[in-house]
Amino acid sequence: MNILFDYRFRLSLFSGVCIGFSFPPFFGFLSLFGIIPLIKLWKLSNIRDSAQYSYFAGLVANIISLYWIGLNSGAELLPVLASLIAAVLYLSIFWALLGISSCYLLKKIKYGLYLIPFAWVSMEFIRSYGPLAFSWSNLTLTQSNFLPILQIMDVTGSEGVTFWVVFVNVFLFSIIQQRRINYYKDSFLVILIFIPLFFGSERIDSLGKSPWSKRSVSILQPNIDPNLKWEISFRDQLYTTMDSLNTIAYLNKPNLVLWPEAALPNYMRVSSLKNKYLKLVQKESIPLMMGTLDYNTYSGNRKYFNGSIYFHNNEFQIYHKIFLVPFAEYIPLSPNFPILNKLNFGQGNFNKGREYTIFPIDSISFSNMICYDISDPLLVRNFVKKGARFLTLEANVAWLQNSSGVRQFFELAKLRAIELRSGIAISANTGISGIINPLGEVVEKIDFDQQGVVKGDVFLNKELTFYAKYGNIFAKFCFLFVVLCLFIIRKK
Repeated sequence: MNILFDYRFRLSLFSGVCIGFSFPPFFGFLSLFGIIPLIKLWKLSNIRDSAQYSYFAGLVANIISLYWIGLNSGAELLPVLASLIAAVLYLSIFWALLGISSCYLLKKIKYGLYLIPFAWVSMEFIRSYGPLAFSWSNLTLTQSNFLPILQIMDVTGSEGVTFWVVFVNVFLFSIIQQRRINYYKDSFLVILIFIPLFFGSERIDSLGKSPWSKRSVSILQPNIDPNLKWEISFRDQLYTTMDSLNTIAYLNKPNLVLWPEAALPNYMRVSSLKNKYLKLVQKESIPLMMGTLDYNTYSGNRKYFNGSIYFHNNEFQIYHKIFLVPFAEYIPLSPNFPILNKLNFGQGNFNKGREYTIFPIDSISFSNMICYDISDPLLVRNFVKKGARFLTLEANVAWLQNSSGVRQFFELAKLRAIELRSGIAISANTGISGIINPLGEVVEKIDFDQQGVVKGDVFLNKELTFYAKYGNIFAKFCFLFVVLCLFIIRKK
């Protein structure tokens, strides 16, 4: 049988394309109906076919939304393509697991259709743990420009928005399938869909009108080719560029100056240049946060870190990046099996930071994250729990070129800002840099591939949100609910 005429292939292909193109910078509304063909597939197929074709849908969606993994200009072509293929194959496994559980629930429970949102959240919950954790691909990101629905995240976390997106698909599928309108049931489901939207709109209005304490930040976006940064012949030009932008930033008289990730080709903590910036900070009475590589020596062995250095008064503090990029900054499981460090895919062999560092600025504290840190909501939450009143983010996503990955990275910061109701200032080497307020609104912005300095106010959080206090309790509830349902079915 020609696979092109197989309804299962066409259904899974349609869903994969819709979900893939629903991620930024494309069309988020596609996710509101893009899952319907998958639901039909799960309803009509057996568990084996559901797993296979769900895996295929995952392949399509992940290739479209994550193609930028294969654009890394900082590594050779073969390892880069291998990392893209491996990521897509691995992440699609979770789609297969979702297909198995959803098909089983549909066939064993009368109202199994309404358990699919719980199953999808459970899939994202499982995918968010372990050395290959990847919350980046959560469906919530597809709604990053639809601020009303995002406002529930300070309670539910990002999984609440995923639940809503899938629930909309379930509702539309039920409308399509039913032979006649059930006014009571359908009206009830419509109300459930719109309650979060009304709640979100009210939150935007009330929080937008309430007073917020602020701190001003000057953000540098140097727009430096990362492939030239460590070239000796380019070094003088790089230092000149950074010093000129830094001068502009200080002339703006902010409360803080923010540089991007690994801003200069040195280890600033042990560099002779460190005293230069200490003196500048002391003279201007304006602290400086700068991305830098770092190392420590333990038992004669040198361990390297991707970090940042904070110059404040006449002293400095260091933060080491906690959430490293697998196969780019380290080999997963290498801390437990050092022999893995001998593998060479062109990756860095950084060590993971251990401390959720907070930095003093006048009477308050803030925290700084580095690039991939922002994709882990539980990690970001821990900074705020430790007392950070606002967040800064340093990045160098120039490796991804002018791709969807650059836009998706910036949109992820919106999600974290809303979850924790904390302002976030972003300095990215080639962009996108800017400031996001606790409602997820972009206050200031420097577009990709532009050089410049921007100053703006970063809002301080007022108190710990429900999500900041209790984490992904909503996702845990969904997961346990699905497990309970499966257990009850097996008992019968």
